[in-house]
Amino acid sequence: MKIKGFGGVFWRTKDVVSLNKWYKETLGLSMGEWNGTIIKPDVDNETIFSLFKEDSDYFPEEQSVMLNFQVENIEAWMEHFNKIGVPLLKQPEKSEYGTFIWIADPDGRWIEIWEKTE
Repeated sequence: MKIKGFGGVFWRTKDVVSLNKWYKETLGLSMGEWNGTIIKPDVDNETIFSLFKEDSDYFPEEQSVMLNFQVENIEAWMEHFNKIGVPLLKQPEKSEYGTFIWIADPDGRWIEIWEKTE
Protein backbone atom coordinates (compact mmCIF):
# COMPACT_ATOMS: atom_id res chain seq x y z
CA MET A 1 0.00 0.00 0.00
CA LYS A 2 1.51 3.33 -1.05
CA ILE A 3 0.69 6.82 -2.27
CA LYS A 4 1.56 6.94 -5.97
CA GLY A 5 1.46 10.71 -6.23
CA PHE A 6 -1.01 13.55 -6.34
CA GLY A 7 -4.19 12.58 -8.13
CA GLY A 8 -5.21 16.21 -8.58
CA VAL A 9 -5.42 19.69 -7.14
CA PHE A 10 -8.82 21.38 -7.19
CA TRP A 11 -9.83 24.93 -6.26
CA ARG A 12 -12.60 27.42 -6.75
CA THR A 13 -12.39 30.67 -8.65
CA LYS A 14 -14.81 33.49 -9.37
CA ASP A 15 -13.68 33.66 -13.01
CA VAL A 16 -12.89 30.26 -14.54
CA VAL A 17 -12.51 31.67 -18.06
CA SER A 18 -9.89 34.27 -17.13
CA LEU A 19 -7.94 31.84 -14.94
CA ASN A 20 -8.00 29.23 -17.72
CA LYS A 21 -6.56 31.84 -20.07
CA TRP A 22 -3.89 32.89 -17.55
CA TYR A 23 -2.69 29.32 -16.97
CA LYS A 24 -2.54 28.66 -20.70
CA GLU A 25 -0.64 31.86 -21.42
CA THR A 26 1.60 31.81 -18.36
CA LEU A 27 2.36 28.10 -17.90
CA GLY A 28 1.22 26.50 -21.14
CA LEU A 29 -1.54 24.50 -19.41
CA SER A 30 -4.40 24.17 -21.88
CA MET A 31 -7.69 23.47 -20.12
CA GLY A 32 -10.36 21.32 -21.72
CA GLU A 33 -14.11 21.96 -21.74
CA TRP A 34 -14.23 20.60 -18.18
CA ASN A 35 -11.85 23.38 -17.01
CA GLY A 36 -8.97 21.02 -16.33
CA THR A 37 -5.96 19.37 -17.85
CA ILE A 38 -4.16 16.08 -17.35
CA ILE A 39 -0.41 16.17 -16.78
CA LYS A 40 1.30 12.79 -17.16
CA PRO A 41 4.71 12.85 -15.46
CA ASP A 42 5.05 9.06 -15.45
CA VAL A 43 3.46 6.06 -17.11
CA ASP A 44 1.42 4.95 -14.08
CA ASN A 45 0.60 8.33 -12.46
CA GLU A 46 -1.57 11.24 -13.55
CA THR A 47 -1.81 14.64 -11.90
CA ILE A 48 -5.01 16.46 -12.80
CA PHE A 49 -5.21 20.25 -12.67
CA SER A 50 -8.86 21.35 -12.63
CA LEU A 51 -10.73 24.55 -11.81
CA PHE A 52 -14.09 24.46 -10.03
CA LYS A 53 -16.69 27.23 -10.09
CA GLU A 54 -16.94 29.15 -6.85
CA ASP A 55 -20.37 27.67 -6.03
CA SER A 56 -19.51 24.03 -6.89
CA ASP A 57 -20.71 21.49 -4.33
CA TYR A 58 -18.04 18.88 -5.15
CA PHE A 59 -16.26 19.77 -1.89
CA PRO A 60 -17.12 22.25 0.90
CA GLU A 61 -17.48 25.86 -0.31
CA GLU A 62 -15.37 27.19 2.56
CA GLN A 63 -12.46 25.02 1.36
CA SER A 64 -10.69 26.68 -1.57
CA VAL A 65 -8.46 23.69 -2.45
CA MET A 66 -8.90 19.93 -2.12
CA LEU A 67 -6.02 17.50 -2.37
CA ASN A 68 -6.52 14.28 -4.30
CA PHE A 69 -4.11 11.41 -3.80
CA GLN A 70 -3.89 8.66 -6.41
CA VAL A 71 -3.40 5.30 -4.72
CA GLU A 72 -3.03 1.62 -5.37
CA ASN A 73 -5.54 -0.79 -3.78
CA ILE A 74 -8.21 1.57 -2.51
CA GLU A 75 -9.85 -1.29 -0.58
CA ALA A 76 -6.69 -1.59 1.55
CA TRP A 77 -6.81 2.17 2.17
CA MET A 78 -10.43 1.94 3.32
CA GLU A 79 -9.47 -0.88 5.72
CA HIS A 80 -6.54 1.22 6.96
CA PHE A 81 -8.75 4.29 7.56
CA ASN A 82 -11.27 2.11 9.40
CA LYS A 83 -8.53 0.60 11.60
CA ILE A 84 -7.18 4.00 12.64
CA GLY A 85 -10.63 5.54 13.15
CA VAL A 86 -10.75 7.89 10.18
CA PRO A 87 -14.31 7.78 8.82
CA LEU A 88 -15.24 8.12 5.18
CA LEU A 89 -17.21 11.31 4.57
CA LYS A 90 -19.56 9.59 2.12
CA GLN A 91 -19.94 6.28 0.34
CA PRO A 92 -17.27 5.30 -2.22
CA GLU A 93 -18.10 6.37 -5.78
CA LYS A 94 -17.17 4.43 -8.89
CA SER A 95 -17.13 5.94 -12.35
CA GLU A 96 -15.34 5.46 -15.65
CA TYR A 97 -12.46 7.43 -14.06
CA GLY A 98 -12.02 5.08 -11.12
CA THR A 99 -13.05 4.74 -7.50
CA PHE A 100 -13.16 7.72 -5.15
CA ILE A 101 -13.41 8.02 -1.38
CA TRP A 102 -13.21 11.09 0.88
CA ILE A 103 -11.80 11.68 4.33
CA ALA A 104 -11.16 14.86 6.32
CA ASP A 105 -7.98 16.02 8.00
CA PRO A 106 -8.09 17.30 11.61
CA ASP A 107 -8.97 20.80 10.36
CA GLY A 108 -12.01 19.41 8.50
CA ARG A 109 -10.39 19.77 5.07
CA TRP A 110 -11.70 17.18 2.63
CA ILE A 111 -9.13 14.92 0.97
CA GLU A 112 -10.08 12.82 -2.02
CA ILE A 113 -8.50 9.39 -2.45
CA TRP A 114 -8.60 7.98 -5.96
CA GLU A 115 -7.76 4.66 -7.60
CA LYS A 116 -7.74 4.99 -11.37
CA THR A 117 -9.63 2.47 -13.47
CA GLU A 118 -7.12 0.37 -15.36
